[in-house]
Amino acid sequence: MAIFLYNAIDASGKTIKGRMDAENQQAVLSRLHEQKFHVIDVSEKKKAGSTPAFLAKHQKIKLQTLVVFSRQFATMINAGISILKCLDIMETQTKDPILKPVIAQAMKDVKSGMTLTDSFAKHPNVFSKLYVNMIRAAELGGILDGILDRVAGFLENEMDIRTKIKSAMMYPIIVVVFSIAMVAALFLFVLPKFKEIFISMNVEMPPVTKMLFDGSAILQAYWYVPVGLILGTVFGIRYMGSTPEGRYKIDMFKLKVPLIGDIVQKMAISRFARTFGTLVSSGVPMMRALEIVGETAGNVVLAKAVASARDSVREGQKISAPLEATGLFPTMVTHMIDVGEETGRLSEMLIKVSEFYEREVDAAVKGLTSMIEPMLIVFMGVVVGFIAVSVMGPIFKLVSSIN
Repeated sequence: MAIFLYNAIDASGKTIKGRMDAENQQAVLSRLHEQKFHVIDVSEKKKAGSTPAFLAKHQKIKLQTLVVFSRQFATMINAGISILKCLDIMETQTKDPILKPVIAQAMKDVKSGMTLTDSFAKHPNVFSKLYVNMIRAAELGGILDGILDRVAGFLENEMDIRTKIKSAMMYPIIVVVFSIAMVAALFLFVLPKFKEIFISMNVEMPPVTKMLFDGSAILQAYWYVPVGLILGTVFGIRYMGSTPEGRYKIDMFKLKVPLIGDIVQKMAISRFARTFGTLVSSGVPMMRALEIVGETAGNVVLAKAVASARDSVREGQKISAPLEATGLFPTMVTHMIDVGEETGRLSEMLIKVSEFYEREVDAAVKGLTSMIEPMLIVFMGVVVGFIAVSVMGPIFKLVSSIN
């Protein structure tokens, strides 16, 4: 007999965690299904001295790997190959160290009678709630190949947006890091040498030069203070983000920051629209789709707005009205959602909204980077020029005295 730990949802929707003695995992699943539980996760409790599962639980799979997996899975299902055979083929050919054991475990679960949805739900580090719920809708509707293609398209779009933002921000980040390193090197190593030369030769220094050398001396003596402030700020923000109230304040601050806040808002709206539209078009029920959208929004402020819309829909109202009341969604977005509800083309309208805001995000990021780059160059020119002028003044005096 072994000890198994499980997570399940009862008939009232409450999450239940427990442990059970059984001969194998299938026995645990059978008992839980008899109790009308929806199984989320079942795992054998590791014995003392065994390899901990901490690392496996926190490893994240690359989006590109998941896209390839979904495309291949859809292609083979469309060709008439059984699910078990598809999993077997992909488990053999994949080289990803995170995905390979997950596919192997999913194949064992499906062989033992578990649905593909439940087997994927056991691996939240690989398959998100969005992915799992779309697979559930696909199994119920018998359109697994089409849904997998749709999931792959969604993930490709997500990956494309991330890649564009990273590539656009790479140059400004490199310039900022290089600038900070150069200024620190000047203050810590170059200016002290000039100070020693000027003092040894009794050169009269202007007030600006004295102030610069004093700043260099302070930084040399207390270099750990700015380092500590930076590290303290980073860890403080991370700790603040780990609490619900702190996360809400951080996400609200992101939306309020000039220039950047506009990009964050557009990204959030685009992600909301594409996720919601993909779920609705895949046959996921409206209430469940709104719940998933809120959980995967990536912004607590937006998630609260979606939660209020979900409450309104539960009471029989439209989605567009509570979204407009939050002030986070522009009028154009809420009107298109309203038209989609009226005409029964909600998913199409949401995808159009997403495509529009993706283009807006792309243009906004390019505009921001094109503005940041010259500003950084001018700032560095001013800093370096100020240091050069402050040091050159005493040097000219020294040369004059020698002459």
